[in-house]
Amino acid sequence: MHERAAEFAARARDRYGVDLEVLEFDAGTETAAAAADAVGCDTAAIASTIVVSLSGNADADGDRLVAAITSGANRLDLDAVAAHFGAAEAAMADPTRIREAVGWSIGGVPPLCHDAALPTVFDPTLAGYDTVYGAAGTPSAVFAIEPERLAALADATTVDLTE
Repeated sequence: MHERAAEFAARARDRYGVDLEVLEFDAGTETAAAAADAVGCDTAAIASTIVVSLSGNADADGDRLVAAITSGANRLDLDAVAAHFGAAEAAMADPTRIREAVGWSIGGVPPLCHDAALPTVFDPTLAGYDTVYGAAGTPSAVFAIEPERLAALADATTVDLTE
């Protein structure tokens, strides 16, 4: 198993007391479509984690990061994210900043086990599936989990912020 995928599994076990089976694929899983093809599920059952930078809010430090766990079939509405969190603007976070803040690189950012706790929202579309698949720390690894359990472990608020 890739070192980062093993690290993800160990963090999940240590932090949440859950044993998550990590599935790795040679073809890669860095996009929702690629992950769905590899796993053999609907693209909508892929739980994509998107880190967003908010600006123009009451936060004294200026901009801040939040996470959105969205169905791979949906597109995140950045204006809705900004409105939900009381910010003037929302934009996709810079990849370097994502790596520094959450400890994972884009293409493999899991919905759990971040270095820093981020306020998190959860796409209700995912609740329509018995099992969803999230990134497991690398662009070629995913894990399966029940959507309700994922939202609970991620301490996420379920709200539709998609287009």
